[in-house]
Amino acid sequence: MTDPVCNLIMGLTAENLARDFNILRNEQDLYALASHQKAALAAKKGFFAEEIIAFPLQNKEVMLEHDEGIRVKQNIKDLSKLKPFFDRKNGTVTAGNSSQITDGAAALILVSEQKAKSLGVKPLGYISDFTYTGLDPSRMGLGPAHAIAKILTKQKKSLKEIDLFEINEAFAVQVIACQLALDSKKYCQDKLGLKDKLGLIADDILNVNGGSVALGHPVGMTGTRIIIHSLRELQRRNKQTAIASLCVGGGQGAAILLEAK
Repeated sequence: MTDPVCNLIMGLTAENLARDFNILRNEQDLYALASHQKAALAAKKGFFAEEIIAFPLQNKEVMLEHDEGIRVKQNIKDLSKLKPFFDRKNGTVTAGNSSQITDGAAALILVSEQKAKSLGVKPLGYISDFTYTGLDPSRMGLGPAHAIAKILTKQKKSLKEIDLFEINEAFAVQVIACQLALDSKKYCQDKLGLKDKLGLIADDILNVNGGSVALGHPVGMTGTRIIIHSLRELQRRNKQTAIASLCVGGGQGAAILLEAK
């Protein structure tokens, strides 16, 4: 896809982040490997089963009951063999450390708390707040960092008060860059208008069951998927709050604050 504002394909905006934050190829490949490993383990434990509705394939004789993108045998050696896909001469972003192109659909039902009670339905969770923000389209992958900062500032919360984070893995480098941006005093001051850095989102609460590098990124559907998955994971861990976020072409970021209650 090409961004209509900055006229760059999405992969080249990711290459910008690799250069801006000095993120090496090996770091991106290791992140991609971890995404597949976490997703494979989550699938083995049945975590995705409660989120997936079996779908009949065209001949209606075979039911698709799992995500096809997860590579159980993925290894760093194979990832390192892949050539840069977008900047073929000097790039670091490959097909292996980018989100997969996949088809998918998702749905959820939004109701007021009063309506849920009248129907006798126990909600999966609650939306406490959501926000959108704008930034340089050529660095659109940093949208989650901007949106997370905005929603935390609005809610007067710190990173430490959030139990889980989902940052959509459009590219491995983009998630790493968001982590680095939020942990950079200079970036937070210069780009986010904050007095100090927000801090580092720890790996053990970020995309804990893998993400779009392993599962795929059906554009327009992923936002719903990570909301549902965040709420399911809060239930599994008996935790309270999560933020799901993603970058958006055209120079945008979106974030939603979820609560299990």
